[in-house]
Amino acid sequence: MFGLRGKDASLLVFVALLTLLAPFILNPFPTGSAMAQFNAGYPDLMQRFVIFGIFAIGFNILFGLTGYLSFGHAAFLGVGSYAGIWSMKLLTLNVIPSIVVSVIVAGLFSLIVGWISLRRSGIYFSILTLAFAMMSYALAYSVLTPITGGETGLQLQYFDPRILDGELAAGTTPRANLFGLEMGTSYELRFGSWLFTFNAGYYIAAACMLAAFYLAIRIFRSPFGMMLRAVKSNQQRLNYTGISPKPYTLAAFVISGMYAGLAGGLLVAMDTQVGAERMFWTASGEVVLMTILGGAGTLIGPVLGAGFIKYMENIVSTINKSTLEGWFAFMPDGLADFFVTIVYPFVGKGWHLTLGLLFMAVVIFLPGGLVQGGQKIATVLRRDRKGSGLEPGAAAKRKQAED
Repeated sequence: MFGLRGKDASLLVFVALLTLLAPFILNPFPTGSAMAQFNAGYPDLMQRFVIFGIFAIGFNILFGLTGYLSFGHAAFLGVGSYAGIWSMKLLTLNVIPSIVVSVIVAGLFSLIVGWISLRRSGIYFSILTLAFAMMSYALAYSVLTPITGGETGLQLQYFDPRILDGELAAGTTPRANLFGLEMGTSYELRFGSWLFTFNAGYYIAAACMLAAFYLAIRIFRSPFGMMLRAVKSNQQRLNYTGISPKPYTLAAFVISGMYAGLAGGLLVAMDTQVGAERMFWTASGEVVLMTILGGAGTLIGPVLGAGFIKYMENIVSTINKSTLEGWFAFMPDGLADFFVTIVYPFVGKGWHLTLGLLFMAVVIFLPGGLVQGGQKIATVLRRDRKGSGLEPGAAAKRKQAED
């Protein structure tokens, strides 16, 4: 299927089903129930799942395959976002030109940054990328304010000179669209006590994520991907063979930057405003956490890591003291207060503490990330099936052994 075979084709189908059925999967609890707090099937969060999944997939092509750790990838996310919103201001509210412009501009910027940064490797490369990202943030925040809007950022206005669109009525709020279909358009399906929301913007972003995921699979399985693994394995030995790794690492860097630009363009399409905070160093650190947490060098790992961190950021962070008091209300007052006091530092504003502890546990016990954890669980289940004789053909094999 699409040039993929075996496990890769199955993985692509699996990811496609997950994205298609996300409104159901992410809303497992009835609306209005105590557990509805953990539902994540609303449009804004689902969009962030897939958009930051794209960001992490692109970062994984650089870090997972070549071993080059960039601390400045948020610069390309921000540049893509600014390019996208200027496209919407000057050309059209249609998201297609905006996304294309975002990818191209981010690719050109990453070519310049990569050409300079890849003159060094290891920690020196990481520091160079971080320096570029912080310079970009400073320029966007305080120097290039006519272009970036400074600390207030940019947003669409009805009087923007869009040359491919007609004039908007005074006071109208400009909205991104795909050939007339607005990104915010949603359809709600109520089934008993459950409410499922199907959002146009989410499915457009999900289609882009599936295309990005498919391209990542092709890169991983291509001769180019094998060369990137050779760079990660032993760059010095590769030099001895007479092959220069620089063109390959630069190509990987640019491709990774274009993925970040795509994510930035989609962020603008879903939320038509841009601020310099997207280029701050914490945003670069976040994508590093996503990739390592999910499983660096794996295909689906970065997507899982992105979803996990965005879930923590948007769901666990909203659990406040009142919520905890409601959960433990069935206990005696003293015992309920004790549990609230114990749990409260790990939720709400303290969600970073929970994330940090989970990250430490993954790095120590699951160096391969969440993907390795899934593989271990699958291995245990297979052993149990073999031990209980439930595996297909197990009974016949046992009988043959007894004979």
